[in-house]
Amino acid sequence: MKRMLSLFCLLFTLSRPVLAAAVEPLESAALPLAAPSAILLEKETGTVLYEKDADHRQPPASVTKVMTLLLLVEDVEAGRIALEDTVTASARAASFGGSCVYLEQGEQMSVSDMLKCITVVSANDCAVAMAEHVSGTEEVFVERMNRRAAELGLENTHFTNCTGLFEDEAHYSTARDIALMSRELIRHELIKQYSTIWMDSIRGGDFELTNTNKLVYWYPGCTGLKTGYTSQAMYCLAATAERGGVEYVAVVLHGESIDSRNADATTLLNYAFANFSLCPLRPEGELPVLPVEMGRESDVPLVLGGEAWAVVPKSGAAPDYRLDLPPRLSAPVRTGDAVGTLYVTQGERRIAEVPVLAAADVPRIGFAGIFKRLALSLVGF
Repeated sequence: MKRMLSLFCLLFTLSRPVLAAAVEPLESAALPLAAPSAILLEKETGTVLYEKDADHRQPPASVTKVMTLLLLVEDVEAGRIALEDTVTASARAASFGGSCVYLEQGEQMSVSDMLKCITVVSANDCAVAMAEHVSGTEEVFVERMNRRAAELGLENTHFTNCTGLFEDEAHYSTARDIALMSRELIRHELIKQYSTIWMDSIRGGDFELTNTNKLVYWYPGCTGLKTGYTSQAMYCLAATAERGGVEYVAVVLHGESIDSRNADATTLLNYAFANFSLCPLRPEGELPVLPVEMGRESDVPLVLGGEAWAVVPKSGAAPDYRLDLPPRLSAPVRTGDAVGTLYVTQGERRIAEVPVLAAADVPRIGFAGIFKRLALSLVGF
């Protein structure tokens, strides 16, 4: 059986020649966007499907609150705060204007309602109240924002406040960085309890809220996420939408108007849903075990590493999976050792090279083990 399995693996590899070309990037179309800076990416893989001056540093306005919300949601999910906790507004928080819900000094509101106000109507006063609640001061919270940005690899982002309300040359981001922090935020399903709200209320129904992101109302599958405007930043939007289990992030910065930024975001999302889909990098069926020479075990199970999905054109052929494995391994084998490659192609285009890994340790057999095996074979075991 082991010899037959080895032969099968070898024939499987040799019968389908492995292409020599590297993984090929997707091509993007020239889209008619009015905004000077934009980007489109897929959430699961982070694959960029379109970009336009995506690394230009500029003020992000209230899209800043994507990072504010990310920290707050992470705090909730880590148990550092609870949705039912009561937050008391300070005089400073209550003093904030712009988009706000007119908190009064000493007014109390739940964490859940604060998150709702920040997400739905971009409430600056609630953002500051929450920053003070979790970090003591907004300044300390902003330090956390910048540390989290560094952890996410956002090389062109720096925050000086948690709202984006103020014009400050030291407060900047880019379309790419905003897309990456937005991608991280929508990994948390909690945020969608708020970002998908069109209309709601607080204070027992006395104060109505309507989402500043109009796409939530009319764009099919919209899951959020955050709008922004100042006279310097102009009209900004991080928009997210999901259909059929695939979710995309579209960021538009420095739009000329609300209608213009919404039109650009719609163009990006429509392009994504019409032209791309997710391809699994895990073929159906189980991977074979691989024989191991001179090991304490006769074979080792295999698993696939790397990404589980890739973005592919909808117009392409069905994916083809080609497994490249040696006929056998020599002990010792360690868990996580790369032992082969799964090549995934779509027509002539290579989608991915997925590492095949050993799923268990197989130590080398010692002299005593060899002697025992020889003795057992002589007596027919």
